[in-house]
Amino acid sequence: MFDIRILSREDVTKIINMQQVIEVVESVYKAKSEGLTDVWPTVFYEFNRGKADLDIKSGYLKSKQLFGNKTVTWFGDNAEKGIPTLIGMIAVFDAETGMPLGMTDAAYITGMRTGAAGALGAKYLARKDAENLLIVGAGNQAIFQIAATLTTMPTIKKVRVVAQQTANSKSFVEGIHYKLQHEFGISTESIIFEAVEDLEKAVHDSHIIITITPSRKPIIKKEWIQKGTHISCIGADMEGKQEIAAEILTSSLLFVDDMKHCKEVGEIEIPLKQGVIHETNIIGELGDLIVGTVNGRTSNEQITIFDATGMALLDIATADMALKQAEKNGLGMKSTI
Repeated sequence: MFDIRILSREDVTKIINMQQVIEVVESVYKAKSEGLTDVWPTVFYEFNRGKADLDIKSGYLKSKQLFGNKTVTWFGDNAEKGIPTLIGMIAVFDAETGMPLGMTDAAYITGMRTGAAGALGAKYLARKDAENLLIVGAGNQAIFQIAATLTTMPTIKKVRVVAQQTANSKSFVEGIHYKLQHEFGISTESIIFEAVEDLEKAVHDSHIIITITPSRKPIIKKEWIQKGTHISCIGADMEGKQEIAAEILTSSLLFVDDMKHCKEVGEIEIPLKQGVIHETNIIGELGDLIVGTVNGRTSNEQITIFDATGMALLDIATADMALKQAEKNGLGMKSTI
């Protein structure tokens, strides 16, 4: 018999912050490009297309001697039942003994590490003087993307949010000051927040765009994109999803988080299948840029794109950090198995 620590969402929110998660995610991207990780095949299943599905992602962090998996479910109708739409668990194991180290809630960690990923795309690829951030989508992930980008990009002065339903973006923006200050410790006094209806105009005026929608057809057109824009494409995380016009990719500096997964289910999946772009258009993974084996933006005129499908490696490393801090602070529940 042995003990493992189990952390609820409430436990996790008490012991990790966005800056810590950004540092962990950055270190994982770096380790991946240094050959110190393995990403294992993803299991995806739809119970009801567009309404209920699950993801099982797993991997091995050689640099930390950890492996693990994350199972996350999304059931859209749960909102009407008064229960979360996104539910999941992360299991972390010791790679030297195979012993389980603990389990954590996955929803909050997923939000944090995904926000960190989108923001790191902006940190390494956006113009250094970028001031205007556009978030396309006002769902669960929006607040994490904003919090992470404000943490990594102190130049941001205006944040705009657009959603399919204008009422959603308006209600989201109304509560954003409180959430950023009380949930993330981010001061918002010098930042303007706006809910916008005209997506085309908002795209024209933005330096950084982060897309976080479940769209299966492009919602951003090539002619809307101005020189110097950076786009972090986060929403396309399964086969058939696409948020931006394929033609945008042909004239951009294109980076991915994981080459194999992005080709299978990322923003580049459909453009590759259509022959609009080829693998030679992909400069490399973001980790390659972080470690300096490839070059990124070299002028303020270039358009840059980061396609991120999400990796269990990020969840495992973040969960491990949470478990270690929980042990120091006596948080969570211990269970003997």
